[in-house]
Amino acid sequence: MNQIAKRATEMPPFIVMDVLERAQEIEREGIRVIHLEVGEPDFDTPRCIRERAFRAFEEGHTHYTHSLGNITLREAICAYYHRTYQVKIEPDRILVTSGTSPAMFLLFSALLDPGDEVIVSDPHYACYPNFIRFLQGRPVFVPVYEDDGFQYRPDEIRQKISPGTKAVFINSPSNPTGNLLSEKRMKAIAEFSPFIISDEIYHGLVYEGRAHSILEFTENCFVLNGFSKLYAMTGLRLGYIIAPRPFIRPMQKIQQNFFISANSIVQQAGIAALEQADDDVKKMKAIYNERRLYMINRLQKMGFGITVPPTGAFYIFANAKQFSNDSYQLAFHILEKAHVGVTPGIDFGKNGEGYIRFSYASSMENIVEGMDRIENYLNQL
Repeated sequence: MNQIAKRATEMPPFIVMDVLERAQEIEREGIRVIHLEVGEPDFDTPRCIRERAFRAFEEGHTHYTHSLGNITLREAICAYYHRTYQVKIEPDRILVTSGTSPAMFLLFSALLDPGDEVIVSDPHYACYPNFIRFLQGRPVFVPVYEDDGFQYRPDEIRQKISPGTKAVFINSPSNPTGNLLSEKRMKAIAEFSPFIISDEIYHGLVYEGRAHSILEFTENCFVLNGFSKLYAMTGLRLGYIIAPRPFIRPMQKIQQNFFISANSIVQQAGIAALEQADDDVKKMKAIYNERRLYMINRLQKMGFGITVPPTGAFYIFANAKQFSNDSYQLAFHILEKAHVGVTPGIDFGKNGEGYIRFSYASSMENIVEGMDRIENYLNQL
């Protein structure tokens, strides 16, 4: 008799972690691997943020906070959204979490009854469907395409909306593609009657154009955001959700039972990030942009397809079909032969097959060497 729960046995792996863990095995053999697979900033957390965390220890901020989060942090988030997007939100619509993933867990726990549908793009961040299924919902996929900059086509969303549709999930700038939804398309999506869930974790990391918050176009929405990407705070685990008021108390009760509150010291660090780290962010963005432009140029010269160059996040989702239609096999061949970690497109959905995701959240030195190694590998095919 199988005693393991079905929801655990049916959970697919997060393939990028399989790549990373195999890369770490290779490194233990004394071989240097260039990591272009993981979406983790290589920068140190800005000093002003670290100093605020150290001071919080000294000042005794080592106790539970309010389950919704430190009120000063929630007020700082409101101020950030007002100055960045000219939208007005109140602190009682914000719930602070230990990273954006717990925020997703709270959201879908409060939103979904068994069988409820959430529309998701294909390709998409690998974990979205897993959250939905784990909480007894059903992801409904809408393909997005390279020649369209991997943007949703609103008419194709409309065709998938049914009486069971609870939400449409958007992510701009996107993981894995690095592309942005246009203002026109976002406005059109905001007019649909289901809730709009907007993952805005890569907001602030935009090099051309402007990212729009869904809050600019509708109140019928949930916003997921956090500090990991923009402020190089991945290991500090701090995120938040902005939600319609009726959902706050239900999510708060789930938070109280499962998580109590986010880390009190890290919440203090989050205040410093929002109030003091703008100059640090500008410097990091300028460096990311140099890496982005270099990597796009190198990949195109090697023969990878990049029809619409990405302008946000720190990813390039490149068409590798001329080299292989099996992105999983190709990614692991590149790892084993060239010792460069990259992520297979199939990790991000059926429509991601034939693509490879490259991350430029690594140093320019590593990127140059990684591109050289991949070019040598391809020349030997």
